[in-house]
Amino acid sequence: MRIAIYGAGSLGTILGAYLTKGGVEADLITRNKEHIAALQANGAKVVGKAEFTVPVKALLPSEMTGKYDIIFLLTKQLENNSVATFLKQYLAAKGMLCTMQNGLPEPDLIEILGKGRVCGCTIGWGATRQGPGISELTSEKDSLTFSLGMIEDPDKKGLEEIATILRNMGTVEIDSNFLGARWSKLLINTAFSGMGTVVGSTYGDVVDNKRARSLALKIMKECIDTTQALGVTIEPIQGKDIVKLFNYSGPIKRWISFHLIPLAMKKHRTIKASMLQDIEKGKKCEVDSINGVLSEQARKAGIPTPINDKVIDIIHRIERDELRPEMGNLELFEK
Repeated sequence: MRIAIYGAGSLGTILGAYLTKGGVEADLITRNKEHIAALQANGAKVVGKAEFTVPVKALLPSEMTGKYDIIFLLTKQLENNSVATFLKQYLAAKGMLCTMQNGLPEPDLIEILGKGRVCGCTIGWGATRQGPGISELTSEKDSLTFSLGMIEDPDKKGLEEIATILRNMGTVEIDSNFLGARWSKLLINTAFSGMGTVVGSTYGDVVDNKRARSLALKIMKECIDTTQALGVTIEPIQGKDIVKLFNYSGPIKRWISFHLIPLAMKKHRTIKASMLQDIEKGKKCEVDSINGVLSEQARKAGIPTPINDKVIDIIHRIERDELRPEMGNLELFEK
């Protein structure tokens, strides 16, 4: 079985390192020549919550040959159309592309690759690339979880094959309600990646700042209200029923939910949003594919999302160099 990790940046490097460590050969592929050179010369170095270095096979997209049975996709969604079109020639006749991207990327990928060729995987851990060939695991090792599934009729055999591979890194669940699992991850990303990008800091810093935490909770509520209006059941995350924990209807339940957030996010405090990492590198980020998806779906359901909408506006202003990602941006929510 030939396996590719396409878009082997922070997350993909760690995934590739764990798979290789577990005896699964995978090609780590990215356009970053400096990163590829370091991986080829020194192997993949994992730091942070885990510490190890392992030799890996790394190559540029131009060096790809043959067909792959499984391609794990970790590129930004901004280029999904061109990336999926490019990868189509390298996907085996019965191969599967497994998107590990945020948001709801499956429908557009299915349009290009065809039905039965795309599955999705939500990741319960975070990473930050620290330099060429080096990636920091920013979640505790007991948070190395994957939720796997398809938004169409599932290929159970294909999903189990992918699950077997991913179990070399952590716990894998195959979700029959994968759309609900997607929304679970979207709830966390819109709230904490969104606010983390606005304030220019980690999930932990969002939690510690009471104003930022309160805004994150409001975004979670906007997400829950949207899914309920759409008839989507949000799946638990790592055994936690996030709807039960954070769906408040009055001041007492809201107070309880607010004070539960530090406990719920304890293992993920050092995560820095990939959106913020992109902005720090001078790149456009995926806010429209993450927070933008929530606002788009909420409009269809007739649910107002003023806090999430403001997050989108602020992040776009940051991209245009009108603002900097900093705690002072919290004052903009008062206007």
